[in-house]
Amino acid sequence: MLRSLTGQSTQQYIQYKIIEKAKQILSSTDKTVSEIAYELGFEYPQSFSKLFKNKTNQSHWNFGNNSIDFNLTR
Repeated sequence: MLRSLTGQSTQQYIQYKIIEKAKQILSSTDKTVSEIAYELGFEYPQSFSKLFKNKTNQSHWNFGNNSIDFNLTR
């Protein structure tokens, strides 16, 4: 059902939403990456970092230091 509405699998859609929320938090807070990762439901900050880099082609450090909104890759 979700794929027919969004063109994405459930996993892709959830990851997209997580990355969008992460981008929002990174651009508006001084929280540490660990705090953001835990807030988004990650047990390990490294998992968050890996997902963020994989989906945006940017590290969270680069994103937080720029005001550019990067497109997600699928």
